[in-house]
Parts: sequence; structure tokens; C-alpha cells
Amino acid sequence: MTHTPGGTTPPGSVSDQAMLYGRAYTAPGVIVSYDAARCIHARVCVQGLPQVFDVSARPWIQPQHAPALEVQAVVHRCPSGALHVLLDGAAPEQPDVPTRITPYPDGPLGIRGDLRIVTPAGEVQDVRATLCRCGQSSNKPYCDGTHTRVGWKE
Repeated sequence: MTHTPGGTTPPGSVSDQAMLYGRAYTAPGVIVSYDAARCIHARVCVQGLPQVFDVSARPWIQPQHAPALEVQAVVHRCPSGALHVLLDGAAPEQPDVPTRITPYPDGPLGIRGDLRIVTPAGEVQDVRATLCRCGQSSNKPYCDGTHTRVGWKE
């Protein structure tokens, strides 16, 4: 599922820049999107900015609780690409060059770069993803954390 922020905004504003994935959470000058199907629960977000990413709060993402650049820095560390961020007046996240592939122990392949990922729903362009290595994910090619539940080991 994709989400494009609506409404009337000046050119170059966050809603004019790019498509976001999943559900969008907004604050002045910043939009954070979250695609639950891609989350591997690495907890980078909740450990990085617990006042913004609080699983006990509703909504659980509240970007207004930290400076936009801090939110951006934490979102860019999300290994799965479940989180994306757009800042007012800033370019969308740029891919790593060269593309990097990191096998996580007993887990997915983490990939960062200029990605074109073919899914059952079509091709997706992204800069971060975690891809299934265990063969058990119900969200292939993405990892859905099933490797942990089934005890998959390398």
C-alpha cells in the first residue's frame, strides 16, 4: 500500500516530494510513514527516539516529539525500510553507493542501495530492505520475522 499525503501545500513541501509506504504520521515539516508488513522489529526506532516511537502510545509514532532532523536520522537507520521520512524542503533519502548487502546472523539479508525489488504486487523502488533467507516468510521477498519463530539457523 502506498500513501501520498493530500491537501494543498506549497511546491517543495513534504507532500510534494515523493510517495510514502504504509501509514503516514505527520508533524509540522515532517512526515513519517510505516509499513507494518516490512517491519522486522529490530527496535532501532524505539531505542533511538523512544519519545517519538512509543509502542504503548496511540498513535505509536509521534514525530512532533523530537526535532525533524533527529527523526530523520533514526528512520534512516531502520534496516527493513518499514519506516520512511520526508522533511519539508529536503530531498528524499538517497541510496547508499555502492549497494551494501549484510547477512544478519540467523536472519534476513539487509540491503541498502538503489533497489528495485520485484514482489507479487509488482516492482518496488526503495533504498533499504530486509529480504527473507529462511524461505518461510509470508511476505516474500521481504523478511517478516518468521525465521525467529521457526528457529531457522544458517
